[in-house]
Amino acid sequence: MTDARAALKTVFGYDDFRPGQSEIIGWVLGGEDVFAVMPTGSGKSICYQLPAILNGGLTLVVSPLIALMRDQVRQLAALGIAAATLNAMSADSDVDEAWRLLDAGELRMLFLSPERLANERLVERLKRAGIRRLAVDEAHCVSQWGHDFRPEYRRLASVRQALGDVQVVAFTATADRATQADIVAQLFPRPPRVLLHSFDRPNIALNFQPKDKPRAQIEAFLAGHPGESGIIYAASRARTEALAASLSQKGRRALAYHAGLEHAERNRNQEIFLGEDGIVIVATVAFGMGINKPDVRFVLHADMPAGIESYYQEIGRAGRDDLPADTLTLYGLDDMALRRRQLAEKDLSPEQRRVEQRRLSAMVDLCDLATCRRQALLAYFGEASEPCGSCDLCKNGAALYDATIDAQKALSAAARTGERYGAGYLADVLVGEATEAIRRRGHDGLKTFGAGKDRGRRDWMATIRQLFAAGALEEASAEHGGFRIAPPGEDILFGRRTLTLRVPPPAAADRRERREARGTAAVGLDASAEALFQHLRKVRTGLAKSEGIAAYMVFADRTLVEMAERRPTDLESLGTVYGVGGRKLERYGALFITEIAQFPAENAG
Repeated sequence: MTDARAALKTVFGYDDFRPGQSEIIGWVLGGEDVFAVMPTGSGKSICYQLPAILNGGLTLVVSPLIALMRDQVRQLAALGIAAATLNAMSADSDVDEAWRLLDAGELRMLFLSPERLANERLVERLKRAGIRRLAVDEAHCVSQWGHDFRPEYRRLASVRQALGDVQVVAFTATADRATQADIVAQLFPRPPRVLLHSFDRPNIALNFQPKDKPRAQIEAFLAGHPGESGIIYAASRARTEALAASLSQKGRRALAYHAGLEHAERNRNQEIFLGEDGIVIVATVAFGMGINKPDVRFVLHADMPAGIESYYQEIGRAGRDDLPADTLTLYGLDDMALRRRQLAEKDLSPEQRRVEQRRLSAMVDLCDLATCRRQALLAYFGEASEPCGSCDLCKNGAALYDATIDAQKALSAAARTGERYGAGYLADVLVGEATEAIRRRGHDGLKTFGAGKDRGRRDWMATIRQLFAAGALEEASAEHGGFRIAPPGEDILFGRRTLTLRVPPPAAADRRERREARGTAAVGLDASAEALFQHLRKVRTGLAKSEGIAAYMVFADRTLVEMAERRPTDLESLGTVYGVGGRKLERYGALFITEIAQFPAENAG
């Protein structure tokens, strides 16, 4: 592994391997098949890129998105590595150059989509050219249990055979045990070496809030991240566009991304997000798979995610450079009802439905949890851990109480009003709010009218949400909403079981804490170093624009942070900075040394 470690520094600028990388690279260089489950940001791509550089031959990389493939090829080209992609967006000149390099034996990595590999003539030509190994990225797409299942990935087993039963290395960030077993069965003719990396991403802060004036909650969160790049996920196309427009009007550079946009606009927005600093992309889940941007400082879910694995993969877009990153998930009763309704409408086998229900239930439980969120998240993936001490619940706590009587009042209100009304109506009945609708229906004369006036309407809404999450209430009608009592609710109502719920957190307007920015300042830079860091970001942006590449392809934020801290004075010392390899040192080193030297040490901005 001496040569591999040396190449890691000279090519990529990294002093040492991340956990798991050296084992995987050793297996790959030894010719063994490998399957690795590693969280986003743990350095999966190095595990097939470095062997391709070291022992020659061609590595065929299967990747799910054109934008991701183009991004990776540009990054490798910037490092002086011969790589190419063949896709529907490739210019004729790029295709010709890819085949020239391939025929000359100079190409080290070729990126293709699984759909492209359905072309038997292409596969046959690749076989003649000689493929050393097949690397499968986002391998959970192979599995019917994977949350991003793509049938085209199922063809990869036959592609492997057609190429001559070549070495296979496969990687994914999220896969439970059923998905892992299915991936192995689909891709590997022999049992592979398997590495299951820890799912913990300690640099990512986990925060959740019940929806309470969500636009204000989103703006308050973003106020803690001025000038930083981030992603906001929303449940619908219309909501992404509305949020992006609202944020833009308030002075934030925000762009929408969803599958309904024109192809050119969608690509343009993604390119701007990847290439520039300080952009907020507001997107549906159509955005994000394999996004190769290391300096995403936050991920905000404006609506509850569809499942625990989707949530984990989406927050994994943040903090890939190991610097602190922030997340916030907003959730509400409508989200939970929508996700359950969407699941009910899917055409699934009984076993698939069971898996999807488990994922959704785990997501709902994570929202209204009262103990450490990180501990619960890791437990879902089968990883034991201690309380993290850094999630919102570990820092702020969450009290529980015996809610049996309150639950009985809410369930009684649902029963006495005919099991057809929503949370707002039931809350009005419980607090004794004699609205026109309640008077017209005579519900102001019910025994439960005003039975909960000792608590506020908002608290009753939270109780009803938790009853729905616990399965005590269910939707009465998919078309008209409203709630009816489910069998577990009957047990509570008639005293056959007790119920413990979380004490509702204070309203957003009553919260006095100020969100602290968790971006670069949280790394511990003093005022002078922070000012130099921001200056170097501007230099980087100018270089990236002049070269037509993404800013982080020049240097990642983590590299600029270390430059600002250490203030290297010559090329030799700059070469020891994280992320400064030989190619980048030669290309950009003199400019950054000059910029650092000319920036006053006492300058605090």
